[in-house]
Amino acid sequence: MSNATIYDVAGAAGVSLATVSRVLNNPEKVKEETRQRVLKVIKELGYRPNVIARGLASRKTTTVGIVISDVTRASVAEMLGGISDIAHNYKYSIKLFSIREDMDVMDVLKDIVAEQVDGVLYLNDELNESRVEEVKEIFQDNQIPFVFANVVSDDPEVPMVSIDYEKAGYEITKMMLDHHRKNVYLLSTARRYSVNDKKEAGYSKAMQEAGLEPKIFRTSGDTHVNRQHFKTFFSDKKVDAAIGVRDSIAVSFMNIAIDDGVKVPKDLSVAGFQNTKYALLSRPNLTSIDVPVYDIGAVSMRLLTKLMNAKDVDNIRIILPHYIVKRQSTI
Repeated sequence: MSNATIYDVAGAAGVSLATVSRVLNNPEKVKEETRQRVLKVIKELGYRPNVIARGLASRKTTTVGIVISDVTRASVAEMLGGISDIAHNYKYSIKLFSIREDMDVMDVLKDIVAEQVDGVLYLNDELNESRVEEVKEIFQDNQIPFVFANVVSDDPEVPMVSIDYEKAGYEITKMMLDHHRKNVYLLSTARRYSVNDKKEAGYSKAMQEAGLEPKIFRTSGDTHVNRQHFKTFFSDKKVDAAIGVRDSIAVSFMNIAIDDGVKVPKDLSVAGFQNTKYALLSRPNLTSIDVPVYDIGAVSMRLLTKLMNAKDVDNIRIILPHYIVKRQSTI
């Protein structure tokens, strides 16, 4: 690897450090003849500009902050793949910020602001609407472009990429009802998140249209916890269909039911959300709402890139298509 510095390039090309910097960061501001001379020297010396130095020269760090809640979730990992691919194309590096349940969201956001990232992709869907407002304010106050990836908000000023979770919740519930299921439970989380609120709204709408009372059971996303909840709560309940707000929750419930001698899908239909690896690993395979999480990540990164570069954007609220993948867990 060459040890040539920007000073070596400037001396060999007979130009100032500022000119070399402009060639690297704002080439359109340098005369063609000068630009070509500098580029020739860069090639001959094998000079490789330091990313941080380039960031200082352009007042950009070429770094995007990614806020996540749990990197082990299958959907999050796949979304990061889409983000990473697009970030690589635009030569942005990525820095992950994890927010655990025991951490204060605002403290983490202040740390992100202090890092002086060029923009932020917020993947943590564990937000309610009031928290969404707080997140928006801290980024806007510090003039940091941001995009919510797979996080929903009704605020028209919030840039976001997601699917229509309310519509998806309605459609999967309607499918169960059309299969003559009446005791349809929605297995949601005890903590209230904006994404799950939308799923619940769609489910409730379909149930009420059918003249049925919505039955929402709240538990944990941790299978070690929800298995115990399912064993005790449903031991004396009549249920012929269940929809998990996550595939992992749906599969956990289905396993408990099968262990108790319930036949799936004859006696019980089960479906989930996200269409993750859990849907294919389960036996029977799980019917699920396919959420294009890789595409959500990629589109979010493209949108953020435009916002960071102050480009005109026709639509900052992008809704991607979804569909139901029918498998053996439903009739």
